[in-house]
Amino acid sequence: MKLKIIELEKSKIRLSLEGEGHTFMNTLTEEILTDPEVDVAKYVIEYQFSDPELFITMKEGSKKDPVTVIREACDRISARCDDLLGCLKN
Repeated sequence: MKLKIIELEKSKIRLSLEGEGHTFMNTLTEEILTDPEVDVAKYVIEYQFSDPELFITMKEGSKKDPVTVIREACDRISARCDDLLGCLKN
């Protein structure tokens, strides 16, 4: 997966994820929104074949940075997938 950071500040980030579609972006956005320090998390796919842009804004006074929030969300998604694979092995 290739990503391009378009904008990065202490409390917000905007990045592009090359080649990803609605399935992954919906999952990632929904998981990011479970973090209580996140104010806004959304993505946009402007055209059918364009790469999605993810935008995250942290709540005022948040101690987390948006990159950490993305990492934590990805870890939780990965853990859920590992749990599912473990169930399928039995």
